[in-house]
Amino acid sequence: MAAKELKKLSFEEVAKHNKPDDLWIVVDAKVYDVTRFKGLHPGGASVFLDEDIAGQDATDAFYGLHRHEVILRPQYARLQIGVIDGQKSVITSRVAGGLSKVPYAEPTWLVDGYYSPYFKESHRTLQKAMRRIADEIITPDALAREEDGKMPSKSVFLAMAEQNIHAMRQGPGKHLKGLSLFGGIVKPEEFDYFHEMIVTQELSRSGARGYGDGLMSGSVIGLPPVLNFGSQKLKDKVVPEVFAGRKFICLAISEAFAGSDVAGLKTKAVKTEDGKHWIINGTKKWITNGTFADYFTVGCKTADGFTVILVERGEGVETKPIKTSYSSAAGTAFISFEDVKVPVENTLGPEGGGIFVILSNFNHERWVMCCASARSQRTIVEECLKWTAQRKAFGKPLNSQAVIRSKMAEMIQRIESVQSWLENITHQMNHMSYKQQASKLAGPIGLLKMYCTKSAQQTATDAVQIFGGRGITRTGMGHFIEHYHRTVPFDAVLGGAEDVLGDLGVRQAMRQMPKNVKL
Repeated sequence: MAAKELKKLSFEEVAKHNKPDDLWIVVDAKVYDVTRFKGLHPGGASVFLDEDIAGQDATDAFYGLHRHEVILRPQYARLQIGVIDGQKSVITSRVAGGLSKVPYAEPTWLVDGYYSPYFKESHRTLQKAMRRIADEIITPDALAREEDGKMPSKSVFLAMAEQNIHAMRQGPGKHLKGLSLFGGIVKPEEFDYFHEMIVTQELSRSGARGYGDGLMSGSVIGLPPVLNFGSQKLKDKVVPEVFAGRKFICLAISEAFAGSDVAGLKTKAVKTEDGKHWIINGTKKWITNGTFADYFTVGCKTADGFTVILVERGEGVETKPIKTSYSSAAGTAFISFEDVKVPVENTLGPEGGGIFVILSNFNHERWVMCCASARSQRTIVEECLKWTAQRKAFGKPLNSQAVIRSKMAEMIQRIESVQSWLENITHQMNHMSYKQQASKLAGPIGLLKMYCTKSAQQTATDAVQIFGGRGITRTGMGHFIEHYHRTVPFDAVLGGAEDVLGDLGVRQAMRQMPKNVKL
């Protein structure tokens, strides 16, 4: 079908069409006939009949009420009948995979004219590839699944698997050997924690918190114990299935009675008389990806203390969804184990050595959460900068008010300091062994996560104030703000509560205090 021919019109001609039965408006140099549409408008027909709208340039009014993507929808694009002669549209959509031009919307290493000692060409190439797949494949699915609560689409898991993104989310290591990472953009032996940071941060840009956790975040925390402590036979079975996006795994540690107290867990594993199997009984709660997981990395009390065991979904394993303040796309679950029989070969690490298995996993988990938090906060800063520039109040843009600029200044300070601290710790991780990271970085990562989540919650609160009523409305201009404000507490709880992690950081510092230092 041939595209319809658009008329070249003057503002004088448009101004003549300002009555209910003959109604035109201009938005960004494009002329729309809204005569028939006005009665279908969700905000009512009266909006179009305002003397500043009917037959006028309604660009400011439109962008004071709507996001740019609204006017791109086919049902609205069809209303366009012409363009203003001699003028060009100046408002454009961001190209899929492209960078934002809004100040502070991107970390400085991605901004022209700025420099970084940490990032190489392979990091920049990976970022472009990750952003394109995030924009074109992940974000559309995220917005749909966040609303209907279903798990992320199979096609997304497979698209990510094709580029070996699931494998890259486990960080640098032997598990990458022989894999093609994004068609060879990064060699497995060159892949470092900055590459992983990029993968994590680009995935978090969709702004769909529940969906983000549903996007196999369970494997980020549930698979490392298998990779690092599982037998070769177990790894050969489980790892390829998870990397291919065909099977799902979760970490099942938390319990209703114990919370963060790992030593207080009640789930028990007892060996059979022949010593060949574990019999597991107990419950787990708030387990991310649990509703659709095929494998469960389970913390159990055993005769020797605390042991971690890999359990495959089967007889005696039951999962029930838990309703939380974010989408059920995350698969948050209550899990019960009733006389579940598991081969002893599924033990991860030494019997009674489960504390070390779990603790060795915490640093990476918390660091990943810091990566995602930093990117999410930056997205909120971008939303607020856009909104305060286009929203008019008392006849002037919102950003003309000193109180608004003050809030924005503090938001920017927080995100830039979070990103800088994160990059420093990531650099240390690149130059430390896993054992060194555990001894030197547990405290700093705990403090960083505490700072990230406190900063995020303050930014969320400020953003709601800037957006006003739109900041508490689940659709429209402020839907990213509303969603962020509603779901930001998750990061402050998952992976360790803020106060617990802050105390961890100080206690580690106290242990390192020289004995001979006095004021």
